[in-house]
Amino acid sequence: MIEGNTKMEWEEVGKKISGAKRILISTHENPDGDGLGSELAMAQYLKRSSVDFKIINTSPLPQEYLFLDKDGLFETYNKEDHSAWIKSADLAIIFDVGNFVRCRKVFEEITENNIDTINIDHHPHPENHPFTLNIVDLNAAATGCMVFDFLKHNMSVPLNKQMLIGIYTAVMTDTGCFRHSNTDEKCHLIAIETLNVGVDTNAIYQRVYENSTKTRIALLGRILTDIHYELDGTLAWFQITKKMLIDAKATKSDVDGFTDFVRSINGVQVALMIFEQLDGTCRINLRGKGKYSVNGIANTLGGGGHRLAAGAIVNGSLPHVKENVINMAIQSIQEEQSLV
Repeated sequence: MIEGNTKMEWEEVGKKISGAKRILISTHENPDGDGLGSELAMAQYLKRSSVDFKIINTSPLPQEYLFLDKDGLFETYNKEDHSAWIKSADLAIIFDVGNFVRCRKVFEEITENNIDTINIDHHPHPENHPFTLNIVDLNAAATGCMVFDFLKHNMSVPLNKQMLIGIYTAVMTDTGCFRHSNTDEKCHLIAIETLNVGVDTNAIYQRVYENSTKTRIALLGRILTDIHYELDGTLAWFQITKKMLIDAKATKSDVDGFTDFVRSINGVQVALMIFEQLDGTCRINLRGKGKYSVNGIANTLGGGGHRLAAGAIVNGSLPHVKENVINMAIQSIQEEQSLV
């Protein structure tokens, strides 16, 4: 196992890539800007060689990130179209996954075929992880920052515009537009380099954050009328039922960002979303502030994430899952409060 973010580790990753003939790139389900931007930057690196590669994700590319797919590189997993190709791959590179099982069907294909796998991530992983190389930097603001380091170490020419579009998207989204406490000097240096190659960073912001559909706004309106508060407002939670989704004519991608919005309410330290999905599972999103960590709850539920931003997919009916997760959140907050 390799952990950290050093030149030696990036050399090891470079050797693995140069020795491979077919490479699979992937990230977690319900992908975000960090995972997707990291994939794009790495794909641009692989395009410089003769290696055969594909980006195959278990979830479709969200509408707000369609601008990343200028070259039509992003594919959504389909067994008929992808199983044979993945089976013949000799290397997989996974970004920002938090927990490998969050790659779902792609994870199953990789493990069933014993494919060498490189994990590049800024989330913690258990010691018994299945990766050939586990490159983890818990201090990195985004996985995209790590990809930036890899490219800088392994390229003799400057990063191109598409690489930096991917990396900037990763950094912008995982730092809350450079507002969160994880924003460091490297984030701003990446932004400067991105501007220097002529990337329209304002256009990226608009495409990600100012691109809401009318159905998304209709669904948000329903949610805002039914936010529940616990522990004197320290915890705020809301649910999205299948009926709410259907009535608003919304899609599951429309819910992205709702938990962040609820966390912004004055006095709220932890925001929780319980989303009843059409396949019989519930999607859990958690956001915390200050001392209130939420990734422990997500890890217990089989998910993962950062200390202040995490999530999971849970099997079970909405009433059962809701009760269980709310109780877990309350208990976690009370434990944090008892440490004061």
